[in-house]
Amino acid sequence: MIEIRPSQDRGYADHGWLKSYHSFSFADYMDPEHVQFGPLRVINEDRVAPGMGFGTHGHRDMEIISYVLDGELAHKDSMGNGSVLRPGDVQRMTAGTGVRHSEFNHAQDQTTHFLQIWVLPAQMNLTPGYEERHFDAAAKRGKLALIASADGRDGSVEVHQDMALYAGRFDGAEAATLSLADGRRAYVHVVRGKVSVNGRVLSGGDAAKLTHETAVTLSDGEDSEVLVFDLP
Repeated sequence: MIEIRPSQDRGYADHGWLKSYHSFSFADYMDPEHVQFGPLRVINEDRVAPGMGFGTHGHRDMEIISYVLDGELAHKDSMGNGSVLRPGDVQRMTAGTGVRHSEFNHAQDQTTHFLQIWVLPAQMNLTPGYEERHFDAAAKRGKLALIASADGRDGSVEVHQDMALYAGRFDGAEAATLSLADGRRAYVHVVRGKVSVNGRVLSGGDAAKLTHETAVTLSDGEDSEVLVFDLP
């Protein structure tokens, strides 16, 4: 079964300096039909204005993945990490027993566009942790590159949950299929462009929830970038 979630049905918040689309209930956006999908709890598509950002704030008991699309995102946290995330970078922060961090767009002439993803961990009260990897466009061209997993295999960041996250870029005749084991489900988020998901055409911001399916097939892309979550 495939359930399509159109982009325009997402929650939206405009804070002036921050414009954010919410795929799941978040902050003032509450939708009992879209609270989470398995352990996938948040996908926020954020645009941060030049010279603005999120001041220091806290999290706990969550796996937080940042996926930068355009611009730069400066990160600092209470574990002593500091970095600047750019397109292709994937950051995983385990909030665990508690962590504080800030995220900022220091550029004065460019908006930062990124996805903030939250995954519920398999166990609470983990030791906070941080990891960062870079996956260039070529690594995702015409295929699904593993960027996050429970065991950190193939150079992916390690997430404390029985899941795998893939990223791919598809155009023209390029196609890829991800097999799903019995009892698994998949969530497909189209980052940008247009692509066919098991024969259903989706555009940027659209999503598909797949249950009781044996595979996810992506094809007929038009300058598309896609995230695919393999979930319990």
